[in-house]
Amino acid sequence: MYKLIILGLSFLIIGNVSAQSTTKPTDTAHSKPNEWYKKIALRGYSQIRYNRLLETNPNLKNDALDKSWGSNNGILIRRARLIFSGNVHEQVYIYVQMDLANQVSSSITTTHFAQIRDCYFDLALDKKKEFRLRFGQSKVPYGFENMQSSQNRVALDRSDGINSAAPNERDLGLFAYWAPAKIRERFAYLVSSGLKGSGDYGVIGIGLYNGQSSNKVEANNNQHLILHMTYPALIGKKQIVELGFHTYSGIFTVTKNAKTKGPVNFKDQRLCGSITVYPQPFGFQAEYNIGKGPEFQSSDSSIKLTNLSGGYVQCMYLIKYKKHQFVPFLRYQIFTGGKKQETDARSFDVKDIEAGVEWSPISNFELTAEYTISSRRYEDYEKPINLQKGNLLRLQAQFNF
Repeated sequence: MYKLIILGLSFLIIGNVSAQSTTKPTDTAHSKPNEWYKKIALRGYSQIRYNRLLETNPNLKNDALDKSWGSNNGILIRRARLIFSGNVHEQVYIYVQMDLANQVSSSITTTHFAQIRDCYFDLALDKKKEFRLRFGQSKVPYGFENMQSSQNRVALDRSDGINSAAPNERDLGLFAYWAPAKIRERFAYLVSSGLKGSGDYGVIGIGLYNGQSSNKVEANNNQHLILHMTYPALIGKKQIVELGFHTYSGIFTVTKNAKTKGPVNFKDQRLCGSITVYPQPFGFQAEYNIGKGPEFQSSDSSIKLTNLSGGYVQCMYLIKYKKHQFVPFLRYQIFTGGKKQETDARSFDVKDIEAGVEWSPISNFELTAEYTISSRRYEDYEKPINLQKGNLLRLQAQFNF
């Protein structure tokens, strides 16, 4: 019922907007050609990593977030993004992002496959663009860190607990966003000013999406339904504190080993709360989510619906010295439960401590050093008993263009 109501309202609004826009002189046959291609901007960034310094356990892996952890790995181009974006019409905004450095698996020796990350189109429903409909593949509005671009994030990877809710952060769907024009300007400022904002996904967002993650076809007859709410409040003259609430529900289809017992379709439900104090100069982030989802059971080699939980706390400090910017940070994360996107809905128990610093001498270059102390239990049919602990120093050079 909720899906039909949302879709019906969306198409009704689209019809009204289309009827209004056709009366404008700029859309008539006698107007000048719309040179939309002059309105599209190109930008991008690339990240080059090495994770093997001071490594104490080569068997410690983190395939879901960085496949270059552990033995038989070396220097990796983690991301190589090209982004085309622009307002091709006063009511239509396009955004297409490609990654030229995709790596399918750490067990596959060939890397750098081109892949679409985002391909979406925003239709503004009013002159101030406070109401928008988004069509296509885009980020699922769940959690602060998931929506925050890796170009802006200080920690090298997203947390397991939050990221496992929306693997690859993206999916195909229809989303509706609303935010006052003043708050949209604030969202933009939090990114452009270097304060590590998450971008503009509205103060309120609702949507329907496939639920199987990006670049994957829907595997069942159910779409996920999501609700997202956040507000960046101005405290005093410049301090901004953002509170967020996110929840979704749907059915997820698991990929499993032929010998693993249990069904393939499972409930997939989560609830998340987040708080961000932007670094001026001290900053703080915390997110935690709870829910239900599939998880591998080593006791009988089956997949069952279980409870899950996880999140992180992070402190950071923004230091500006002449033209240099430093952001030292400390983060602790935990996660217990299954990762639905991995084979057998692999069972996890994660405890990580990460300490590092991001240094940016110029706007086009950042260097991040991060020391990680990790304890990870990740088990499936192939590895029913698998607890790995270890430490490693990780380095990343990022180029913005």
